[in-house]
Amino acid sequence: MNRHLYKGAALFVLASLLITGCKKESDQEPWQDLFDGTSLNGWEQLNGKAAYRIEGEEIVGTTVANTPNSFLTTTEDYGDFILEFDYKVDPSMNSGVQIRSLSDPDYKKGRVHGYQVEIDPSDRAWSAGIYDEARKGWLYSLENNPKAQQAFKQNEWNHYRVEALGDTLKTWINGVEAAHLVDDQTASGFIALQVHAIGAEDEPGKEIRWKNLKIISENPREYSKQMRLPAFNTKNNLTQAEAASGWQLLWDGKTTKGWKGAKLETFPEQGWQIEDDMLTVMESGGGESEAGGDIVTTQKYEDFELKVDFKITEGANSGIKYYVDTDLNKGEGSSIGLEYQILDDERHPDAKLGNHEGSRTLASLYDLIQANPNKPVNPIGSWNTARIVSKDGKVSHWLNDEKVLEYDRSTDAFLQLVQESKYKDWPGFGTLERGNILLQDHGNRVSFKNIKIKEL
Repeated sequence: MNRHLYKGAALFVLASLLITGCKKESDQEPWQDLFDGTSLNGWEQLNGKAAYRIEGEEIVGTTVANTPNSFLTTTEDYGDFILEFDYKVDPSMNSGVQIRSLSDPDYKKGRVHGYQVEIDPSDRAWSAGIYDEARKGWLYSLENNPKAQQAFKQNEWNHYRVEALGDTLKTWINGVEAAHLVDDQTASGFIALQVHAIGAEDEPGKEIRWKNLKIISENPREYSKQMRLPAFNTKNNLTQAEAASGWQLLWDGKTTKGWKGAKLETFPEQGWQIEDDMLTVMESGGGESEAGGDIVTTQKYEDFELKVDFKITEGANSGIKYYVDTDLNKGEGSSIGLEYQILDDERHPDAKLGNHEGSRTLASLYDLIQANPNKPVNPIGSWNTARIVSKDGKVSHWLNDEKVLEYDRSTDAFLQLVQESKYKDWPGFGTLERGNILLQDHGNRVSFKNIKIKEL
């Protein structure tokens, strides 16, 4: 084609596009409306009694006195997706939009929990940061992102874009990059519009409005936007809030630093694996400390708060021990210390054994005190979070952020439990002022990550 013909053809194409209307790339994206503009079909309200109504093409949420946080949730769950919406909020309110969130009867009596994209019109200005509602708290705040803080428009409509793809969450506020988080706590769940509870001193009747709620849930990766903002990976890392409040990592996610075999001077050469940000005791037939053996911290601790994420396989048995004295047992079996039991209660026979009924079930103080049978347990193959708090002799066990037992190891009642248990022949059991933290090798595959401690 000669130059003049090429030029003519190009002009013809351009003219055709101007006549027919050139489709923007966004017009090609397979958006679906989450709100039909006339009804709340596909939505349901959970937890609090805040008022939700439809006004024009907007959903309006209104604060109500004497009620907890309220959530208008989609009846459908979403895993990977891109979400966009607009909102306008009263300057005195706090709110947010839940993503990949859950409401389970066994978790805090159905309390909505999960990732929340924050709506924060206060001077703090953390709008579009990522909060973990009713679980871990702040995962990605905006104190180090002043550009995003300044993007929020007070008393005006604001636009959010949220991408949830695999373990990566990204947010934008009014086109400005806000949060970039890597976290694998929840892969799927509902979307919810929150109306936050108000204090006794607050006037009810404050409003937040949402409109233009739309989602891409089919092949969303094809429409993902690149983000220059560095990602914060929560795996084996301290959140900003944790670092500020004195937490320390007990495991760095990559090496054996800070750990050794309970009966060795070095880390075991077999039986344990570090891979994919997990510290895993390998399957070896279910024997107690017969393969790699238990591992312990090289440091000892007195008063502390400990958090450990763990994932078990079917029929698995393991444990987290504290106030461990590695000199007490140099022979066969596990090292001696107080134990937060890790167990598949449904399939492992240990759940029905022990000198005290139920005291060998998940989250129990092994062989001494049973954890609450109504404890919140995530399914086999999912992550659960153990927490142990010990201060001035008073100890509590937590599972998935719910307290499941407590005791005082300085009392006669505790000493009597010891005398009735398998530990009665170990001198001073459970009364050490300081000791190691231990992860148990019981011959079953169990993985650990996010091992963190705060000395109290």
